[in-house]
Amino acid sequence: MSEPLDDGEREGTTQRLPVLDKGGGPEPSAAVPDHDPPSAPPDGGAGRPGRPGRFWSARRVPAAIVALLLLGAAGVFLYDIASVRAGRPGMQWRRTLADQLAQRPLDDSRVLLGAGVTAALGLWLIALAATPGLRDVLPMRRTHPDVRAGLHRGAAALVLRDRAMEVAGVQSVRVRMRRTRCDVQVTSHFRDLDDVRADLDLVLTEAVGGLGLGRSPRLSVRVRRPGRKG
Repeated sequence: MSEPLDDGEREGTTQRLPVLDKGGGPEPSAAVPDHDPPSAPPDGGAGRPGRPGRFWSARRVPAAIVALLLLGAAGVFLYDIASVRAGRPGMQWRRTLADQLAQRPLDDSRVLLGAGVTAALGLWLIALAATPGLRDVLPMRRTHPDVRAGLHRGAAALVLRDRAMEVAGVQSVRVRMRRTRCDVQVTSHFRDLDDVRADLDLVLTEAVGGLGLGRSPRLSVRVRRPGRKG
C-alpha cells in the first residue's frame, strides 16, 4: 500500500532527503537521475489547467420547440403515408402543396419567401448549436483543471462601482461590463479631473485584477463634471 503524498509532492515539488547510515553521516540516495525531472505546475500536479472557456447554455426551450415541431411533422407525414398505403387518398393539403410546387416557377414570390424563412430558421439553429451562449457569465481563471467558476457581469460591475465610489471626489459611477471591455463613467463634483482619473485608473486596474477573470477586460474610464456630457 503506497504512502500518502506529503505537502511538497502535492504541490508538484520534489524533495530529496538524505539517507542516514548507522554512523549518522549522510549517504547519497542509490538511484539518482543525472538530470532533474521537470517540475509540475503549482496546481496540484494534474497538468496545465488551460485557457478558461465560456460556459455553454443548455438551451432547453429552443431544443424542446424544435423537437416538438419535428415530432408533429413526422407524425403527420407518417399518418399520411400509412393512409395512402391502406388505399385511401392522401391529405388534401399535401396534394395541393405538391401541385403548387410543381406548377410555380422558382422565382415566384411565395417560393422565395418560403425559402428565405426556411434558410433563416436553419441559420438560427446553426448559430444556437455553434455558440456557447450565457454571455452574462464571465469565465474565471482555472487554478485546478477539475474546477470551473464564473462571475456574473452584474456582480463584477457592482464590485467595480463600489471600488470607484471609494475614490475621493467621485459623486456617481456607472459601469457597463462586457466580455472584453469595461466602460466606467464617473461624475466628479470636486478635485481636478486628471487627479480623479489617475486614482480611478489605479484603483480599478487593481480591482479588475482581483476579480480573477480568465481574460481581463480592457478598462475605459471617463470622468466628467455634473451636468456635462462626454
